[in-house]
Amino acid sequence: MIPRILDGRGLSAHILPTSATMIGVCMTVLSIGHLRPDGHSRVLIDKLLAFDALIFLASAVLSFVSMRSRHEGSRHERRAELLFLAGLAILALGAVAIAFAID
Repeated sequence: MIPRILDGRGLSAHILPTSATMIGVCMTVLSIGHLRPDGHSRVLIDKLLAFDALIFLASAVLSFVSMRSRHEGSRHERRAELLFLAGLAILALGAVAIAFAID
């Protein structure tokens, strides 16, 4: 028997709260970034993190919709999963950009 978390069903219950947490992470990094002086790299990183927060928001919304939908749930859950993974990749890219922007 395949555990529920591994077979795809019920994954939305994990994506929803984690996506919401990741939105908070993006907002925290944005706020901390404002302690640095203005510069071209800061503006780009701010935009990247703001866009990433929207990606995580879309992932959270899709995971919520998948839990509420009876017929289209698995399709929405798959999209939420892909958006979540894309959000993680963008966040990692932002972390690398911050690391190289620090003087």
